[in-house]
Amino acid sequence: MVCVALPGLAISTEQGQLTGRGLEGFYRAGVRLLSRCRLLIGGREPVPVQARMTAADRARFVGTLRVTSPSAPDPDVMIERIRHADGTERITLRNWTQRPLRLPVEVALGTDLADLGAIAAGADLPERPATVHASGLRWSGPAGTSSVTADPPPADALASAGLLRWEFTLPPGGSFCLELRVRPDGAEPVRAVGRAATSPFSLPEATGDDPRARALLRTSVEDLRALLLRDPTHRADVHLAAGAPWRCGLSPAEALTAARMTLPLGTRLAAGTLRILARAQISTPGPRYGMIPGARRDAGPHLPPGCTGIEATLLFPVLLAEARRWGLPEQDTGELLPAAERCLTWLRTTVGDGTYVHDPHPGGPARCDTQAHAHRAALLGADLLDAHGRPGGAGLRQWASELRTVFRRDFWISDPGGGRPAAARAQDGRPVPHLSSTAAHLLDTGLLGGGAHALGLLDKRQTDHLARLLGTPAMDSGWGLRSLGVKEAGYNPFGHRSGAVRVHETAIAVAGLAAAGYEKEAGALLRGVLAAAEAFGHRLPEMYAGEQRTDGSAPLPHPAACRPAATTAASGVLLLTALAGIRPDAPAGTVTLRPVRSAPLGEIALTGLRVAGASFSVRVSRLGLAMVEEAADGLQLGV
Repeated sequence: MVCVALPGLAISTEQGQLTGRGLEGFYRAGVRLLSRCRLLIGGREPVPVQARMTAADRARFVGTLRVTSPSAPDPDVMIERIRHADGTERITLRNWTQRPLRLPVEVALGTDLADLGAIAAGADLPERPATVHASGLRWSGPAGTSSVTADPPPADALASAGLLRWEFTLPPGGSFCLELRVRPDGAEPVRAVGRAATSPFSLPEATGDDPRARALLRTSVEDLRALLLRDPTHRADVHLAAGAPWRCGLSPAEALTAARMTLPLGTRLAAGTLRILARAQISTPGPRYGMIPGARRDAGPHLPPGCTGIEATLLFPVLLAEARRWGLPEQDTGELLPAAERCLTWLRTTVGDGTYVHDPHPGGPARCDTQAHAHRAALLGADLLDAHGRPGGAGLRQWASELRTVFRRDFWISDPGGGRPAAARAQDGRPVPHLSSTAAHLLDTGLLGGGAHALGLLDKRQTDHLARLLGTPAMDSGWGLRSLGVKEAGYNPFGHRSGAVRVHETAIAVAGLAAAGYEKEAGALLRGVLAAAEAFGHRLPEMYAGEQRTDGSAPLPHPAACRPAATTAASGVLLLTALAGIRPDAPAGTVTLRPVRSAPLGEIALTGLRVAGASFSVRVSRLGLAMVEEAADGLQLGV
C-alpha cells in the first residue's frame, strides 16, 4: 500500500504495523526517515481488521483488542490509524465498553535512514541509534537526520529501545487521539504540488451507466496530482514523476506521454514539462544536437535496450503541437517553438540520406514504434512550423511521405493470415517478426487542425489486419493488451516487455482503434481494462500479468510495477475521453466530436474538462451521439 504526495511516500503492508522489513516506512525525497512504527496497547498488538487506501496520499488501518474479557468474542477497543504520505500518522483509540479503561500505549520506532534504491536492491542496513529529541526521538546518519515528534508528548521516551510511552484513561464510549509527525530535521511539512491551488489539472467527473468510469477517472486524477513535482530551479514549472515507489524522479519520455494524455485536463502540465525538458535539451554542436537525453530501457527478449531519449525528442514537438490545439496560449507556444525546431533538426540530421530512424549505437535496429513516433513528429512538427511562419515544413512532409512508402513495403510481413507489422528491422534489413503491443503506436497518428488526424504509416488494408490482430485472444488478454502475443517465442505473462499488460499501451491502442473506426476491438480492450481497474480498487498498476481472463478470475499483480504510475494514471483520462472523440482546434475556435458509436459503456457524461482555456463538458448517449453541454464562449462545433 503506497501513499504518495511527492516528495513524500509511505509504504505499508495491510497489517498496518511498520516492521522495518522490505520497503516499509516513511520516505522523503528517496530517504527512509522511519522504517519501524510498531504500536502496542497493554503489551499487545491490535488485531488487524481492515486496511484500505482512502486517497492517493492516505491509508486507513483499523484494528481491535479485547481488554475486559479475553475469552469473550467482542472487541472492547477499536484502533484507527490514518497514515499520510506527508509523514503524519494519527492514531485514535475508542473505548466501546461501559466502563473506563486505563490503557498503557507504546510506540516502538526506528530507522536506518537508507536510500530507497539501496533498499530495493536488497541492502540490509542496521538501524541508527536514537536520541531523545523534543517530544520524541531523533536519528542521524550520512544521509541526514530524521525525527519523530508526538502530540501529546509521551510520558516517557527511551532512546536505547526506541520507545515512546503513554498511559491513557478512556471514559465509556470515549476516544483519544495521538499524532506522530515524521520529518527530516528542520524541514517543513510536505506541500504536495497536486494539493495546491496552483495544481495544473482541472477536476473532471464522469457520470453515466457504468459506475466504474467515475471511479477510474477520480482515482486517476488523484494519482496524477500525487505524482506532481516542481522543478527545483523554476518553481512555476511542474512535471509528473514516472511512478512510485521505484521511479519518483523525471523520466522525460514518460513525463511527455502522460502530459499528452492529460491535455483534456488543461495545458499547464504540458507547458511546464516542455519548459523543463527544453532546458535539458542538448544544444552543443554534434550528432546529438537537439536531442533530449533519456535513459536506456529494456525492450524484451527480441530486441536490445532502446533509448528513451529518442522517444522523448520525437514526443516534444508532438506535445507542443497538440497542446496548441487544446488551447496552449500562443505566447507559450512561441517560447517553446525553438526547442521543438531543434528536435526536428535532430530528426532530419539523424535520418540523413536514409529513411529510417535507427537506434544510436552501431548496428542498432530501426524499431517499428520509433518510426511511428518519427512520422507523427514530422507531420505535426510541419503543421506547427507552418502555423508560425517558420521554414522546414515542406521538407518534413516530403520525408514523411517517403517513409510511408518504404515502411509499408519493408515493415509488413506477409503471411497466410493477412500479415503483420515487423517489430523492427535489423541493420542488415532482416525483419524482427514478433507481434507486440508496440504496434499500437502505429494507430496513434496525432491531431492536426480542424479535428483531423494525421496520416498513418500503414495503408487501409494493413491497418485492418493490425486492428484484427490486436483484438485476437493472442493479444487481448481480457484484461488489456499483452505486450507480446501468447504464440510468440519468449512469451511470459509476467514479462514487462514479453507478455504483461502495459496499461498505457492498451490505452493508446483503444484511442487509436476508436479513432480509426475499429470500435469492436477498442470496446473489448476498454472493458477489459475497466474490469482490471475494478479488481485493483480502481488504482491501476503500470502493468500486470497477461494471463487470460476467465470467469471468476482476477488480474495478477506484477511485483515490480509502480502503483501509481504517471502514464497509467493518465491512461484513465485518455480511455474515457476517447469515447467522446474530442478533437479541438483552439486557434481556429472549433471542436469536433467523433464519439464511439457503439457506446461500449452506455451513456457517459464528462464534465470539468478544459478546451481553449475554459471548462468543457460533453455527453455521449447510449446511441453513440455526442452533445457539448459546456464550452468556451465562441467555440464552434465542427463537423
